[in-house]
Amino acid sequence: MEKKVQISMLLQIYGAMLTEKQYGLLDDYYNNDLSLSEIAENYDITRQAVRDIIKKGENKLFELEEKLSVMDRMLKQDKKIQQILEELCKIQNSSSDKKIEKILNNVTKELSLMRI
Repeated sequence: MEKKVQISMLLQIYGAMLTEKQYGLLDDYYNNDLSLSEIAENYDITRQAVRDIIKKGENKLFELEEKLSVMDRMLKQDKKIQQILEELCKIQNSSSDKKIEKILNNVTKELSLMRI
């Protein structure tokens, strides 16, 4: 997984466990696509300070994920849901019973909403 996507997901999951400043800088850098210089200007700090705060925040996110594995479990669950959806689609395509098709369609919609 691309680091930017990974950090963005970790930030969504564990962001509340960071300091307000760490969260803000990581959010600006990864989600709002601001450069270190732009962030430094916005927060009135040096570019190096921005880099250090971002690095510490990243390390904290990775430590939390290593201990709690929330993102890992979410990704595994999402993969399993996708597999189930594919199987449901096969069943739906091979069924001629309208009642079963309707039920499968409803289940498929609900499972699709559960995906990341």
